[in-house]
Amino acid sequence: MDNQYNYYDPNKEDKNNIFDEQPQGMNGGQPGMNGQPPKKHHKCPRWAKLAGSAVAFGVIASCTFMGVNAVAGKYFGTNTTQQTSNSKATTSKNSDSSSTLKLSQSSSTVTSDVSDIVNSAMPSVVAITNMSVQEVQSYFGGTQQQESTSCGSGIIIGKNDSELLIVTNNHVVEGAETLTVSFANETSVEASIKGTDSSKDLAVVAVPLDSIDDDTMNAISIITLGDSDQLQVGEPVIAIGNALGYGQSVTTGIVSALDRNLDMEGFDSKLIQTDAAINPGNSGGALLNANGELIGINTAKVNANAVEGMGYAIPISDATSVIENLMNRETRTKVDESEQGFLGIEGYDVTSEKAEMYSIPTGVFVRSVEDGSAADKAGITAECIITKFDGITIDSMSTLQSQMQYFKAGDKVEVVIEVPNKSGTKYEEKTVTVTLGERSK
Repeated sequence: MDNQYNYYDPNKEDKNNIFDEQPQGMNGGQPGMNGQPPKKHHKCPRWAKLAGSAVAFGVIASCTFMGVNAVAGKYFGTNTTQQTSNSKATTSKNSDSSSTLKLSQSSSTVTSDVSDIVNSAMPSVVAITNMSVQEVQSYFGGTQQQESTSCGSGIIIGKNDSELLIVTNNHVVEGAETLTVSFANETSVEASIKGTDSSKDLAVVAVPLDSIDDDTMNAISIITLGDSDQLQVGEPVIAIGNALGYGQSVTTGIVSALDRNLDMEGFDSKLIQTDAAINPGNSGGALLNANGELIGINTAKVNANAVEGMGYAIPISDATSVIENLMNRETRTKVDESEQGFLGIEGYDVTSEKAEMYSIPTGVFVRSVEDGSAADKAGITAECIITKFDGITIDSMSTLQSQMQYFKAGDKVEVVIEVPNKSGTKYEEKTVTVTLGERSK
């Protein structure tokens, strides 16, 4: 196929080449009309034409490009200056005059400083040490009592005329013989359990104000509550707690998911999932939003070889009503075992699994009632289910027994029971007042 482009080739004959042109009359050609050789017409050389065309084309193309850019910039906003913070291209001349493209990198660091939030919130977070006595298997086949120590965290949520009030998890204070609270300035005082709700894994601990010195009062603060209902997945969060009992520490992350359910016996609450590290000792600690507001109470983590970065917190908006109820309870101290009140029932646990299986409420199923006992006199009968004792949710016999430790014989307590109908297929809630009796000797 013939070449469609007109390249200038100096090897081809060119009749119009001015360097080869000869006067026609002198070589026997016909002279002009006046007998003189025809006048020479100096024609523009082809290379000059090509050069001029190239210049003209360049000017037109450049103007067109600039015009298009101007229009695009005006109507589409494309006239922006781009700067790269990671790398930029530069050229340098080598000794052989060839251009070499090189990359030069600039260092830039992105930081998310949460120190101001932490400094503001840390005085509201405390460490809690639980000293308890547990029965353990002995080497000789029997059981023996052994003192046990566990650590957790708490959050200062308020105070009344005589007490500083701290919220934590129920499992942090469960079974405590002695509770010790350590504040941000590392001073420690003893505390009492004001109230617990095992179904929500919440508890409120009270510290007498007269046991806190002035320096400590000046060093601590009450946490600011946020709104966990406004949380969005991907929102940054900060966790503060007493990780592994080493003292207060901080981790950061995001909200990984909302409204999570955990398959834990007796636990009834939807949770915030986060990838901020939640470790043993963080339980009861604070989960904060980017404004430093409390939006969750750290409570659990998934501990498995194949799992990483799955911690959970109780949403503060869901917990508020329970916390307020516990805050307003009368603070009680444990009474001597010989003085403890007696209810007079035999019962067993109705777990959530059994409740779902048999379509009955969770709590303590009353198997039998001792004649003439406090329960009998109050109208509690066999096959009733005890669901609350003095406003505290009852989900097991151990929970009921732990609450009984704070009441003496003769104390009056409101007890909520579920009473079955004649067929035993439906239950009706009923509240009775029980005057606790003395344990038979």
